[in-house]
Amino acid sequence: MRRKTQVRAAFVLACLLLIPRDALHGDERELILVAGQSNAVGFDAYAVELPADPADKDVLFWWRCGDPPPDEHDSTCRGRWTSLQPQPRGNPLARDSGASGERAFGLGRQYGNFGKPEGGFGPEMGLARELRAREGKPLAIVKVAFSGTGMRTDWNPADRGDGGACYRALVSETKAAIAAAHAQGVALHLRALVWVQGESDANAQDSPRYEQALRTMLSSLRKDLDAPQLIALLGVNTRFGNDRNPFVPKIVEAQQAIASTGNCCAYVDTAGAETLPPTHTHFTAAGTLDVGRRFAAALRKLEAANAESP
Repeated sequence: MRRKTQVRAAFVLACLLLIPRDALHGDERELILVAGQSNAVGFDAYAVELPADPADKDVLFWWRCGDPPPDEHDSTCRGRWTSLQPQPRGNPLARDSGASGERAFGLGRQYGNFGKPEGGFGPEMGLARELRAREGKPLAIVKVAFSGTGMRTDWNPADRGDGGACYRALVSETKAAIAAAHAQGVALHLRALVWVQGESDANAQDSPRYEQALRTMLSSLRKDLDAPQLIALLGVNTRFGNDRNPFVPKIVEAQQAIASTGNCCAYVDTAGAETLPPTHTHFTAAGTLDVGRRFAAALRKLEAANAESP
C-alpha cells in the first residue's frame, strides 16, 4: 500500500511539473484556439525575428502544426502544456534534389511547416500578448494548424478520410489539452477560435463552395466541443497570389457573409499587414504579430458589442 501511495504521489508531481509553475496560482483560464493553414502556422514568421516578451511565460500553450495530413512529422508539444513560445520545425519528408546531394522539401504535401530550420510562430503570439496587455487575464492557447490545407481536402468534418483529418486533429487536440489541464487542476473555458485560412480555397473549384463549407465546419466544431456560442474570428491573407488571384475576394466575401449573420463571428481584415515579397504568400514576423493583434482587437470589440446588446 505504501508503495502504491509513493507511486501515485510521484505521478501527481510529474503532472504538476508539465504546467509552468505560475499557472498553478489560478485554477481557471480562458482558452483560445488558433487554426488554419500556413499563415496560421506562421510559415515565414521566423523565430529569430520575434521580440522577446517575459509575459509569454504566463500563457499556457499547446500546439500541433505541420503538413497535411497530421502525422508523426508534425511539430508538437508532445501532449504536454508548456509556455507560449515559437515552435520548432517538424521533420517533414525530404527528397534528394539532384547530384549535389542537397535535400529539398516537397515530397507529396510535406512543406516543412516553417520556412527556416529554427522554426517560427503564428498569430498566437501577437494575439496573446495583446490580450494579456489589455486584460491581464490568465490565458491558454491551443494551436492546430497545417500548411496548404483547404476546406474540402482537409477540414471537412463529414469526410472520415484524409479530407477531414485536420478537422479531427483540431477537435482531438483541443479535447486532449482541456483534459490534461483538468487533470492538473486548471479549468479551461473556451472563448474563441482564431481561423486564418482560405488561400488554398481561392480557386475556381473551391471558392464557390467556401462559405457553406466553412459554415458547416464551424457548426460541427461548436457541436463537437460542446461550445454552441464559441466566437469565430475569420481572416485570410488578402494579398495571396501577389494581388492577382481573382478568387481571393470571393474568400473574403464568404468570410464577411458568415460574420454578418450572428453575434458569434467577426471578419478580421488583414490588409496592410506586412507580407514577404516577391510572392506575398505569407506574412512576415512583423506582419504575423500585427495580424495577431488585429484578432485580439476584433475579439474584444465583438465581446463588448455583445455585452451591450439587450
